[in-house]
Amino acid sequence: MTSKLYDLMAVKPDKSYLDIGCGTGNYTIALANKGADLTGVEPSASMLDIARKHKGNLKWLQGYAEQIPADDNSFDGVIATLTIHHWRNLNLALKEINRVIKPGGTVVFFTATPLQMQGYWLNYYFPEMMKASILQMPSLAAIESLLDNNEFTDTATEKYFIQDDLQDCFLYAGKNKPQMYLDDDVRKGISSFAAIANADEVDSGLLKLSADIESGAFNPVKDSYKNDNGDYLFISAKKIEPNSQYK
Repeated sequence: MTSKLYDLMAVKPDKSYLDIGCGTGNYTIALANKGADLTGVEPSASMLDIARKHKGNLKWLQGYAEQIPADDNSFDGVIATLTIHHWRNLNLALKEINRVIKPGGTVVFFTATPLQMQGYWLNYYFPEMMKASILQMPSLAAIESLLDNNEFTDTATEKYFIQDDLQDCFLYAGKNKPQMYLDDDVRKGISSFAAIANADEVDSGLLKLSADIESGAFNPVKDSYKNDNGDYLFISAKKIEPNSQYK
C-alpha cells in the first residue's frame, strides 16, 4: 500500500506533499519514513493529537478538504486514502486541491467504488451496514468527471486486491482473514462498524460468521463473491499546466 502510494506520487526528496484526511497519520508517517516531505491535514483535533505524538519531521494542520489551511500552489502532490467518501462536497474539495497543488502536480486517491463494494462477502453477513456504506461512496464515473471539471488530466486507475500480508484494518482488510471481524477492537477502528452499523445486525452477523468459520461454510460464501473488479482502487491525475493542450 505505502509503496504503491509512494510510486504513484513519484516522490522526490526536494518536493512537498499533502495528505488530506490523514487521521492519526498512519500513511503520512509511513510515507515520511520512505523519504517524503509530508504535511497532514485532518478535521479531527483528537486524531491530530495522536498524530503529533510522532517525533519525526512532519507538519500537521487542522482543516477540511473543502477548506485547506495552506497557500496557493503549496504542494507538489496530494494523497487521500480512504477519505473522499467522508468529504462534505467532493467538487469543492477538488477545487481546493487544485488551488493548493502546483501545476503538473499529482493527486492520488485510494478508495473503493460502489461496484467494488457490492463484491465484498461482508454483504452476506451485514447487508444493511454494507448498503449504507455503499451509498456513501462516489462512483468512478463521478470522480473522473469532477477531476476533469476541476482541471485535472491524465486520470489513471489501478485495481487493488487485498493481500494476505496486509497489516491495515480498513473495511475489507479481513477479506482473507474473516476472524479479524470477531475482534471488538478491530471493529471499533472501522467506520462502517463503529458509526453506521445496527448493533443487532452486527451481533447476528458475527454469530453467523463465527459459526460459518468453525464449520467451513464460510469458504463457499467467500467464493461466491469472487470477482475481477478489485477490492479498492488507486486513482491518479495531474493538475493541468498553463498553456497545456488540455486547457
